[in-house]
Amino acid sequence: MTTVTNRPAPAGPTAPKKALIERLSIITGLLLGVVGALLCWYLARTFLPVNTDGSYIKTRMDQEVFIAMIGWFVGFMTGMGALIGPFRWLLGKDLTHDENMFYAGKDQGVKRYFRYTTDHKVVGIQYLVITMVVFFVGGVLAMLIRTDLGHKGGNWLQPQTYNTVVGMHGITMVVGAIIMVTGPFGNFIMPIMIGARDMAFPRLNALSFWLVVAAVPPLLSALWLGGIPTGWSAYNPLENQAPPGMDGFIMAICIFAISTMVAGANITATAIKMRAKGMTWNRTPIFIYGVVASVALALPVFPVFFLSQVLSGLDRATGSTFFDVRGGGSPWLYENLFWIMGHPEVYVILIPSLAALMEMAPVFTRRPLFSFNLAIMGIAGISGLSVLVWAHHLYVSGWAPLLNGPFMLTTELISIPTGMLFLVLIGTLWRGRVWITLPTAAIYAVLLNFTIGGITGIYLSDVSADAALHGSLFVTAHFHYTLMGSGLTAAIGAMVYWFPKMTGRMFDKKLGWTAFWITQIGFQITFMGMFMVGLAGQPRRVGAISDFFHQGNVIATAGAYIIMAGMLVLLHGVVVSWVWGVKAPQNPWFAKSLEWSVANPVPLENFAVLPVVTEDVYGYGKAQS
Repeated sequence: MTTVTNRPAPAGPTAPKKALIERLSIITGLLLGVVGALLCWYLARTFLPVNTDGSYIKTRMDQEVFIAMIGWFVGFMTGMGALIGPFRWLLGKDLTHDENMFYAGKDQGVKRYFRYTTDHKVVGIQYLVITMVVFFVGGVLAMLIRTDLGHKGGNWLQPQTYNTVVGMHGITMVVGAIIMVTGPFGNFIMPIMIGARDMAFPRLNALSFWLVVAAVPPLLSALWLGGIPTGWSAYNPLENQAPPGMDGFIMAICIFAISTMVAGANITATAIKMRAKGMTWNRTPIFIYGVVASVALALPVFPVFFLSQVLSGLDRATGSTFFDVRGGGSPWLYENLFWIMGHPEVYVILIPSLAALMEMAPVFTRRPLFSFNLAIMGIAGISGLSVLVWAHHLYVSGWAPLLNGPFMLTTELISIPTGMLFLVLIGTLWRGRVWITLPTAAIYAVLLNFTIGGITGIYLSDVSADAALHGSLFVTAHFHYTLMGSGLTAAIGAMVYWFPKMTGRMFDKKLGWTAFWITQIGFQITFMGMFMVGLAGQPRRVGAISDFFHQGNVIATAGAYIIMAGMLVLLHGVVVSWVWGVKAPQNPWFAKSLEWSVANPVPLENFAVLPVVTEDVYGYGKAQS
């Protein structure tokens, strides 16, 4: 007799188990970051010492906040997958080819923008998006400031709230301005422009972006931890006396400084070592010089800013006295450390912006760049002199008055190389067959705005004039003409210019021109109003103001609301063009640089065969061989 048993049917094919790196994304990063912050905060609260009566010691809360934020940082970067490569390297096992392709975002679609992706084009888009988000937040804070000052007598916001809004606006906009050109275009465009398949260190490229993201929560935490009443410069001893919100500021700056150092080393190595065959320095596009000069300038100065915040954190969390005169420290030490970064940072922003304009000018005039060598000399001159002018911010502080004369001289001398770059732009436009586009309009707007910013800056470089104007809104108007009217306007022009290559779509002309004119008109109204009240004596960073300044502040506030309307139109234009815009041809501007020689969308490795450069990238109007 035969016994029949029921055997299970053979199982069908099962889906392969996902590797660890495939499971990590911004979601796991946020989760691990929050868990790390809560765990470290609990451990700090449990084990840090207290006074014998059970009360907190003076620095206890600062210690808890710093430890919790370190937990956030380590947890977030671990959850993003940033530590997998280094950990595998320590074990002697590098990533496999398939894992590297996954890191590059191959065949992942939109998901790759939310992961630790090494493809420079993905990183460029990530930077573009986060730049817009940062400027949106900073713009909202700016509107709160102007709304407060637009009320008669001010005080629409409580004084502590007003101070926090001013400080948050300042540091948010400075961070956004630092990354607005080198972030999106230095990552997406630069490697293609020099004929490379990627950046020199792709993992560091991804690291630089996600470090910026990791810096955001600590900075925002300041809003719930008592604020930052010091302004964006965070002078000591005010910083040491501030509530725990200052700890969030310090942590955010330290993380962001690491990001700039990593990005700077990567961009510099890429430009020096990965240019296409035949791309000598005389054939290298001027935009590459601008980006490299910007990050090369940032490499020595941002570590100084990083150091200033580390020392401030130690003063707050350990009771050290680096900046406390009672313990042998000096607030002047902080001011020097801060402004050694704080003024070169202006040129870290401006140099790549002006270089982008010089890159576009030959395209829209169909002429070679006027005096390529003069442009290089201007960039080099600005970079060299910019590290020798920081002490003009200390004229009225009483520090080293004998040095006021030399620093006044170097500050005025920097107008010469800056003028060289303007001469190059004007010379390129002069008698050219100008194609009027939005990027062309950005060139003209920058020439106007920076002329005003530069001339007013000459007054501030003079010791006696600065003594009268230093603490007024005149200074605020001056640097907004420099950073917003010039740097941001140039960045918007560059975005429209490279938008077809980055998105595969043309930027909507109607929305672009509408946003441009509304923003530029609002800008002139706003900051001319600030010049008026500044010359009349209205102080900076003060929310309660005299009725004497009311009329000028109403004008400035009305202009600010016009700027807001223009920026919202621009944001609408970005979204509409990106999603529904007309598909862009491969080279809509008929430009000669290499980024326009690759297809839309740009292939994963940019070039199937690496190009060989045989002619000048600005050879417009010359007979072709």
